[in-house]
Amino acid sequence: MEELEDILSGLEQRITIYKNKLSELQKKRDRLEDEIKTTKKYLELADTLYKVERNKAKAISQQAQSEDAEKGLIKGSEESKDLLFSTFKFSSLSIPQATYIILKEEGKALHAKEIYQRLIEGGVKIRSKTPITSVSISLNRDKRFQRIAPNTYCLTDPEAQR
Repeated sequence: MEELEDILSGLEQRITIYKNKLSELQKKRDRLEDEIKTTKKYLELADTLYKVERNKAKAISQQAQSEDAEKGLIKGSEESKDLLFSTFKFSSLSIPQATYIILKEEGKALHAKEIYQRLIEGGVKIRSKTPITSVSISLNRDKRFQRIAPNTYCLTDPEAQR
């Protein structure tokens, strides 16, 4: 009987060890998935910038042929600046600070999911398993925002929305 209890005890210990190991691996996987998402965004940005700069280089080579190429070059440079600005627009801001800008520019209420997408596109890093909930909680705590429907927010200051 004692031998059977020892076997059961040993198996319980192994189960606990495997559960802990599984939990650790799941956490590592989550971190890697976040890192993959970020890397994909940077790859997408680099690819877009490459295409813009390649088009700009073509425009430069054609500049001698016509004045129209010069206009395209200027447009290409503006596209590069716009792309870089939009990608890192909110990178140094908090969720409420960036959301204030987003809602002010939009001029109307937005759902937390849309706000979250724009924050990510603007360079805000949200490290959470439930990022949309994190956005909602941040906005609920800030008096500048009013919840007008489930997970839908607008600015409390009507002047700011114009």
